[in-house]
Amino acid sequence: MSPRVEIVSETGSTSADLLARLEAGHIVPEGHWLVADRQHGGRGRQGRAWLDAAGNFMGSTVVRLLPADPPPASLSFVAALAVYEAVLMHVATPQALQLKWPNDLLLAGAKLAGILLERAADSAVVGVGVNLAAAPGLEARPVRHLGESGPAPDRDTFARDLALSFGRELQAWRQEGTIPLFRRWLAAAHPLGTVLTVHGADGTPVTGQFDGIASDGALCLRLADGEGRVIHAGDVTIAPGRA
Repeated sequence: MSPRVEIVSETGSTSADLLARLEAGHIVPEGHWLVADRQHGGRGRQGRAWLDAAGNFMGSTVVRLLPADPPPASLSFVAALAVYEAVLMHVATPQALQLKWPNDLLLAGAKLAGILLERAADSAVVGVGVNLAAAPGLEARPVRHLGESGPAPDRDTFARDLALSFGRELQAWRQEGTIPLFRRWLAAAHPLGTVLTVHGADGTPVTGQFDGIASDGALCLRLADGEGRVIHAGDVTIAPGRA
């Protein structure tokens, strides 16, 4: 099925709009993307606001969770790879592009894109924000946009590229499972041994070397004393100069 991109001029949140449609009993087919020119209520991970800017990509899509599908949590890696592949077609310096656990995309160490998954009964809504033309300021967090190193990609062209990329990754996820998915994610991510600091829900930091990902997609750290630690949720930062 070919993806369909629906564009609205302004909304609070494309993800919230799709969630509302699902809750109202509307059928939102897979491959349908809702994209906004401007978004004033976008959401990021851990309750953060996702700041919009004209010319950037802000959109969401729906995945129907089927009984035979891999674990739904692994969809974050599907989305991350789809965004990575779409951006690769438009970035001037592809070697500077890097995934960060669990689903952020960095350009030269600064945040370029973010992904948020939300569950709605037997569906998942995947929200994506990509800095194409501008990089709204974030406190204590470097950000970049693709227009810094060349012409900013056309938003509508990027939307179609992402929709196609996401469709391919979703099909591979269903057909091949998570082992090839995690292998490909690792190839595009910060290298093993990268020093990461993870802030959990209580704000307590844990620092260690990146030691891969577990079979369920959890982050594996090797602490300074050699202890292994498995992290299932948290806010991850990469130590400066250690990526």
